Amino acid sequence: MIKLATNWKDYELLDSGNGEKLERWKDIILRRPDPQAVWETNYKGWDKADAIYHRNKSGGGHWEFKKKLPEFWSINYKNLTFKVSPTGFKHTGIFPEQAVNWDWMMEKIEKENREIRILNLFGYTGCASMACSIAGAKEVVHVDASKGIINWAKENMDLCNLNNNTIRFIIDDALKFVQREKRRGRTYHGILMDPPSYGRGPNNEMWKLENQINDLIKSCVEILDEKPIFFLVNSYTTGFSSTVLSNILKQHFKEGKIEAGEIGIPVKNNNLILPCGIYGKWTND
Repeated sequence: MIKLATNWKDYELLDSGNGEKLERWKDIILRRPDPQAVWETNYKGWDKADAIYHRNKSGGGHWEFKKKLPEFWSINYKNLTFKVSPTGFKHTGIFPEQAVNWDWMMEKIEKENREIRILNLFGYTGCASMACSIAGAKEVVHVDASKGIINWAKENMDLCNLNNNTIRFIIDDALKFVQREKRRGRTYHGILMDPPSYGRGPNNEMWKLENQINDLIKSCVEILDEKPIFFLVNSYTTGFSSTVLSNILKQHFKEGKIEAGEIGIPVKNNNLILPCGIYGKWTND
């Protein structure tokens, strides 16, 4: 099963192929590597890119700007506004395919006629946190190990005019934070996470997905409210199957509905789909 992000207006995947993707971010066109796009393309619009990201043979890479671009700009998704900025690691601060998950969580939250608390682990620049908050969550707790990324998330909060909402930003190791929340007796109605393949916490804690994902999910389940509404795991780790996520969730949730699969973006130039990671989710339906 693959879920597609089809509701964008300020973003388009114009084309993909030959190991790259060509994207429109509002009125700016970026060309970036994508290891999934192994098919061929004969699209003639690749030379219209305003900036191209080149990978270095030794790792990393750099942007080649065909014209002077602003350091950052903003794009809209429905009633949300996010900051876009080309970074030295080729990312822009937004994974547009995640909109399919934002829509799902917003729908779940909007249906609840009660105060909802949401926990977002490995929250990155906060797009999902803002989506949950704008949908009506009483409190959103956003956890990430990077101070710079947390500051970016706060900028997105400002852009979304959510300053008066309760959004707590925590710089911490995800597993340690969850374990402390359990000791405090804190619970959440919805938990989402987007764990990296590898990473380090603020105190140099080592994270490796295949070694720790099961323990993290198990700990998160222990801080779910007695009447939870959803649990969502997203992953971009190469070789890590959505079936694995489904298996783990089945071990921890004996009731409700479990679904797993891919997320992706349709390519405008043809009828292809660019796969962009996997998801596994549980809901109390």
